[in-house]
Amino acid sequence: MRKNIKNLTLTAMFLAIGLVLPLLTGQIPQIGSMLLPMHIPVFLCGLICGWQYGAVIGFILPLLRYVIFGMPVLFPTGIAMSFELLTYGLVAGLLYGISRWQCIIALYRSMLAAMLAGRVVWGAVQMILLGISGNIFTWRMFMAGAFLNAVPGIIVQLILIPGIMVALNRTGLVRFKKRQSAAVSKAENNV
Repeated sequence: MRKNIKNLTLTAMFLAIGLVLPLLTGQIPQIGSMLLPMHIPVFLCGLICGWQYGAVIGFILPLLRYVIFGMPVLFPTGIAMSFELLTYGLVAGLLYGISRWQCIIALYRSMLAAMLAGRVVWGAVQMILLGISGNIFTWRMFMAGAFLNAVPGIIVQLILIPGIMVALNRTGLVRFKKRQSAAVSKAENNV
């Protein structure tokens, strides 16, 4: 019960950060949107609170930002982003949660897998939505949107998120963990 309340509180905080952070990065005209500010709280939520919370915040965040601020444009960008961010939170949180060791290496593995999966999902949703509206989504559009234009944001994520996780580990707020075998944990409980 206490852990659920903590996770819900943290999820609400990550949602608030995801709503506000794009307003700050938007002040940098050349690369503000290329920094992918909504991705950071979704990744952190999935890694810290778990895949369920990361997936929910990922799906809700772009839609809620559209309702409140009118950005991102809902069709097709906002809808595609919802599925992309859902995938980030789900995959990063799930892979990190089932890792034998929750350490910096597991963190990078989880993030890179989530980034690839999220971009594939984004491309698939864009292709479907644009196909429904009678437009074409080309391979060039996919590469530009998913990778080339996203390089500054990817770099920021690969530096900032592990940095935050290491800082949280050092302060003791969120610890890196080593999964113990069932026999070891049972023996420790009996002592």
